[in-house]
Order: sequence, then structure tokens, then C-alpha cells
Amino acid sequence: MKLSVDGRAVFATTGGAHFDPAKPTVIFLHGAGFDRTAWRLQTRWFANHGRSVLAVDFPGHGWSEGPALTSIGALADWTAALIDEAGVKQAGLVGHSMGALVALDCAARHGDKVRALGLCGVASEMPVHPEMLESAKANTLKVQELMTFWGLGNALHKGGMVSPGLWLRRESLAVLAGNAPDVIHTDLAACNAYKDAPVRAAAVKCPTVLVLGDGDLMTPAAKARPLAATIAGSKTVVISNSGHFLMIERPDEVLDALKSHV
Repeated sequence: MKLSVDGRAVFATTGGAHFDPAKPTVIFLHGAGFDRTAWRLQTRWFANHGRSVLAVDFPGHGWSEGPALTSIGALADWTAALIDEAGVKQAGLVGHSMGALVALDCAARHGDKVRALGLCGVASEMPVHPEMLESAKANTLKVQELMTFWGLGNALHKGGMVSPGLWLRRESLAVLAGNAPDVIHTDLAACNAYKDAPVRAAAVKCPTVLVLGDGDLMTPAAKARPLAATIAGSKTVVISNSGHFLMIERPDEVLDALKSHV
């Protein structure tokens, strides 16, 4: 499905079903350097169980027109504009990593547009290792290798994917390699600079679930506790034997955590 936000083309998938703005809408927001395909194992369920789905490519990612936006706040405002362009009054937002910060910021500052939140692989701060930032700025392969090595849970480095034939690290590297120069650095720098999550969490009024991996090295579950404690009435689900890419590593468990909340 193609939309336009701020005069630039935006691409989204709909979970294989017709997008109907009259139904409750769920918008899926991907992490740094990735695209809409991160959510393919969840979107079909929602699209076939009474929701309308948009798994979007952020500007400059996947098939969406660039440039990439340089801050979490700018991406949150873009998401609010996307909700309007989709023709819906409110949407549930499900975000992973950078996308979770975007969803949180959007819900805090555009609360009238957000009816529920699912925050996956989130933390109150997301500092990025200087080596990763340096590699990303220089457009070398090292940042891609580090993102996939640290992002995958230990169990998945040894095989055992629930989807037969899927080699998650190789696929992740392929998606990262498809980015235009500077996109990964722009994303990582935005995460590294964002310090507003605790303040934004206090302003969130909608139902919220935090979905975390117990083996996440990039956003450890313990680092999400300040958000969980601040967002009124929030629920936390910790997925066993999962790293940072939990929606692909443990798709069924993540779906179970999300489907009753968004």
C-alpha cells in the first residue's frame, strides 16, 4: 500500500488483507536500519482478526522515499501525520527498538491519535557503542555485523529458528546492507541522542505492554523497568530464550503478548 506523508511516498504492507480504516488499526514501526519486513510474522494474524494493519517503512528505509529523519521526535511527528493520512482517528502503535521510542514519543505528544502501545525491545535509554557509530558513519560493514551479532539471542546463534529454512543473521545482514549510505548512522545517532523516554512515559495515558527478551544485549530487560514503572497501568512480558530481535526469534510468544493489548 502506498501513502504520502509530507509530500513524500511511504510504503506499507497490510498483512495480506485489504486496509479498511473503519476497523481498529495497528501500525507497526521497525527498528534502526530495518524495514517493514521485521513484522511479517505478526501482521497477518492482526489483519485476519478484526484489525487493519500498516507495517510501514520509515522515510529513507525499504521502499519509502527519503531522506531518513534525524530524530526520534521527528519520526514521532511523522507517525502522527501517517495516522491522519491513513484516514483513521486513532491507531495502536507497535514499535521495536528505535520504533518503540518513536511509538512512545508519539503516544505522549499526540495522545489523541494513539489508543494503545506495544513496546518491543525498548529501554529508557538506548546508548550506542562508539565503535558502532564510527562504523556507521564511515559506511563500513562492521556496524552491520555488530548489530546482528549483539541483536540475536544466544540460542539463535546455534540454530533453532521456529521458521524452517530461515537463517536470521544472514537475512538481517541483507536488510541492513540494502540501506542507502548514512541511513544506519542517522538511526543509531537518533537513538543515542534521545533522552526523553522517562518524561514521555509519564505522559502516556493509553494501555501499554512492554515485550522484552530475557537475553537482549542491546536493550536489556532491566533497562526497561523505569518505563514500566512510570507508564500507568502498563504490563511487562519477558520472552524466554530471546534476544533483541524477539519478534522474529520468538514470533508466537510476541504475538501472544501483543494481541490482547493492541
